[in-house]
Amino acid sequence: MAIPTTRRIYDEARLMIIRAARLRDMPACADIVNTWIDATDWMPRVHSPDEVAEFYRDTVFERFEVFVADRDEQIAGMVALAPDNMVSALYVHADARRQGVGKALLDRAKREATGPVQLWTFVANRAAQAFYKHEGFTEVRRTEGDNEEQLPDILYVCPQDGARATP
Repeated sequence: MAIPTTRRIYDEARLMIIRAARLRDMPACADIVNTWIDATDWMPRVHSPDEVAEFYRDTVFERFEVFVADRDEQIAGMVALAPDNMVSALYVHADARRQGVGKALLDRAKREATGPVQLWTFVANRAAQAFYKHEGFTEVRRTEGDNEEQLPDILYVCPQDGARATP
């Protein structure tokens, strides 16, 4: 009976692929973001779901390096890395959380970065803070809500260790 369990674990690990996103992945990525916004009681909805999708299509997928976690041709999560090494988005589908998806995506962003990786998270997002600290990020600044959501947030940075060298 240990063989099926071992195989199932092997299959789950084997089936998650971190790859460069394609434009056709954008609706699934925008859906993950919209679902997170709607499920998070402290997060105000400042843009309609259609506006979020439009932003991801016209801005994030056009200007940033976007990577997705692909499991059985389903998008389990996404990360977007700006040219200045700022992670502008890291979201994981609710069904895929706490399964290593966020770590795998963040690790990919760190490898692709040309210097220290930075990101913002909201003060209210304690789970994200714990995750980023565990992944080597340190807090460098806080604001009282200098963002469109008007929520206090924290800027984190991770040293260049593990980032690819600038050519």
